[in-house]
Amino acid sequence: MPTRAAALLNDFLKKESAGGILLMFAALAAILIANSPLSSFYTQLLGIPVTVGAGNFLIDKPLLLWINDGLMAIFFFLIGLEVKREVMTGQLASWKQASLPLFAAIGGIILPALIFVGVNIGSPENMNGWAIPAATDIAFALGILALLGSRVPVALKALLLAIAIIDDIAAIMIIALFYTAEINMAALGYGAVALAALFVCNRLKMARTLPYLLLGAILWVCVLKSGVHATLAGVAAAFAIPLAAGEERPLERMEHALHGWAAFVIVPIFAFANAGVSFAGVEASALLEPLPLGIALGLIIGKQIGIFGFAYAAVKTGFANLPEGVSWVQIYGLSCIAGVGFTMSLFIGNLAFDNAAQIDMVKIGVLSGSLVAALLGYALLRMQPEKQVQTGQV
Repeated sequence: MPTRAAALLNDFLKKESAGGILLMFAALAAILIANSPLSSFYTQLLGIPVTVGAGNFLIDKPLLLWINDGLMAIFFFLIGLEVKREVMTGQLASWKQASLPLFAAIGGIILPALIFVGVNIGSPENMNGWAIPAATDIAFALGILALLGSRVPVALKALLLAIAIIDDIAAIMIIALFYTAEINMAALGYGAVALAALFVCNRLKMARTLPYLLLGAILWVCVLKSGVHATLAGVAAAFAIPLAAGEERPLERMEHALHGWAAFVIVPIFAFANAGVSFAGVEASALLEPLPLGIALGLIIGKQIGIFGFAYAAVKTGFANLPEGVSWVQIYGLSCIAGVGFTMSLFIGNLAFDNAAQIDMVKIGVLSGSLVAALLGYALLRMQPEKQVQTGQV
């Protein structure tokens, strides 16, 4: 791996791992507050109306939606930058590098969705949530691997990262195709002009950040007003950032600048704002309701069978190679940890349902499924002797 790519990967893993641990604390804090005397304050805080604009042009949303539509657009912008870099110079730059994570990610998307549909086949009101268990939370998953320290080889972390990035690409496509409301074509047309201007800046090899930020903000407003989910504006803008402009590397500069903010501010704030589900009056039997059960089983069983099964088939049929120093036991542990769907699963759940009761059931399914998947994957990898992990022996 080239020195620059290796340095970027190591930097990514360090920040995502530490951010994942902070994410766990933010989620736990939200759950504790939502089940304490401060629960009404928590609800009122997220419902505070925030208005931005001038004259007749106003964007008026509660604080929760500013977090989900605004801050998460920045998070998706970072994802777009990471995807572009990985495709052009990183883990997805060649078929040899991308084949194993590609097959594994496909399995990790298809199987959880099928399990969810199977469980909810008799509950048509829940079927819009089929994509919820198909997502993997990069930060949370890498945070769990960070707790294992040197027992986990870098190659396994890189594989998880590549799988999660492909998973994010699929999630972006799913959101665009299946979770878009009625479209305002005029606003979308203005957005297309802003996006075209971004690509003109790319073609001109402009290295300055300001033009991209201004045009990206205009694009976000237009997409928000169009009915297409605003976070997709972040991805589209990211693809317009040039990898290199003369001796400057704008994409890497922006990625580096945003990475800490995303890992330590944006994603934890999203977790705190969305993980707070009250368990008052909720009985254990609620876990057996079709919606949370389908999500939990999709994350726990669908992810591990899908990722491990497709990866095993790809290697045995010669379509992919097992990374050097990585065992099948470690791949299975990774498959379980990939069942932590937290951030993206909650995000898709908020898009899939408007009903507060269903959203609470989504949270229960995501939290329970992610917790079991995390503990199972951690236990499997923890049982691997450190010396064997380092040498890649089983």
